[in-house]
Amino acid sequence: MKLALCNEVIRELSFERQCALAAGLGYRGLELAPFTFGDDAWRMPATRRSEIRNICSANGLEVSGLHWLLAAPAGLSITAADRAVWQKSVDVLRASVDLCAELGGTYLVHGSPAQRRVATPDDAARAEEAWILAGEQAATAKVAYCIEPLATPDCNFVNTLAEAAEVVRRLGNPALRTMVDTLAASLMEPEPVADAIRRWMPTGLVAHVQFNDRNRRGPGQGEDRFAPVVKALRETGYGGWIAMEPFVYEPDGPTCAARMIGYVAGLLESSV
Repeated sequence: MKLALCNEVIRELSFERQCALAAGLGYRGLELAPFTFGDDAWRMPATRRSEIRNICSANGLEVSGLHWLLAAPAGLSITAADRAVWQKSVDVLRASVDLCAELGGTYLVHGSPAQRRVATPDDAARAEEAWILAGEQAATAKVAYCIEPLATPDCNFVNTLAEAAEVVRRLGNPALRTMVDTLAASLMEPEPVADAIRRWMPTGLVAHVQFNDRNRRGPGQGEDRFAPVVKALRETGYGGWIAMEPFVYEPDGPTCAARMIGYVAGLLESSV
């Protein structure tokens, strides 16, 4: 398993300094939030894409993948009845798939809870239509497009791994997958996170894992214990990325980044 840092945790730093810090702490990758590169990251010129990849490579890092896909520009929604808003949102998603592949990433995480709220069955149908198109783009780009189950009340559509799996199976595109976010799973799954991993990892539908405590801080910064989660990942043969995705950075982003990898790297070492 490889450890990645979600780069918005240290977004106050230049990208060069983000890479230097992450590499110095022992991370092997950065999971990029496009909004940290501006509102138009989905239209990033080829020269900037090459520059980002080269900066990562020079620091011994990879771009593991992308997340927070619809945080910018403002006003996006894959459930909007306004067709122009919906179409722009799909355009951003499809362009983000290509951006991920060109940066060397292998997956995208579709969380973005505020941009997928549903009030009617038509809203849900529009979300699935968007995921079909994003999945087709992902298949062409040879990356995984992960529909992320998220917890209520932040998100009211696809809250559990079972719900995500049902959507993924029904849409029938192998590039469409799901993933485990430990915060959401701890709040929404009917069993402990480790048991949910044992249930769902063997299905082949889970392509990615994010670690965060239910207190919204990083692993090792709350009451959640991640040793059972790491053990379950080992037992089920998971060999992909684990991305650290806190939402509260205390005492600050760089210190949080250091604390998280120290804790999780120790768990990985002791679980071998």
